[in-house]
Amino acid sequence: MRVILQTLNFPTFKGGSPWTQESTLVAVKPDGVQRQLIGTVIQRFERWGFKLVGMKMLQVSEPFILAEHYQDLQRKPFYPALISYMSSGPMVAMVWEGYNVVGTSRAMIGHSDSTEAAPGTIQGDFSIHISRNIIQASDSVEGAQREIQLWFQSNELVNWADGGHYSSSYPA
Repeated sequence: MRVILQTLNFPTFKGGSPWTQESTLVAVKPDGVQRQLIGTVIQRFERWGFKLVGMKMLQVSEPFILAEHYQDLQRKPFYPALISYMSSGPMVAMVWEGYNVVGTSRAMIGHSDSTEAAPGTIQGDFSIHISRNIIQASDSVEGAQREIQLWFQSNELVNWADGGHYSSSYPA
């Protein structure tokens, strides 16, 4: 996995830099939960050296949370189906921390369209259709801050010491 990610072109994300400590929201969607891929997703993020600071499984029953989260997609023709899908089963919301976690997690996840997702990315390995693409993550540092506040209360995030364990994604 690491070799594939090193060959991907990492996009530039507003507000981030390669060695900035960041937080991001990552969500395993209902199809990822149903296919029992939660542990696989967690393992990929942990192997990359990111730190899990918040996680919860929930069934979204309040449409305003999804409406707020997907506010930029409300005018798209697929919006009603997206909201229906995201409230169709449990999902797992997580907050990960690390250096350049926003950009790196987007590269790890890959393109949301499974036909365009590179092998070795989470979407490339597990997504079966653009409407059933198992995972999503914040697309910018600013978006991550907004999304984390939407899905998590501050007391649900745990600030813990990682004991100095670092991966190659951390500065030397």
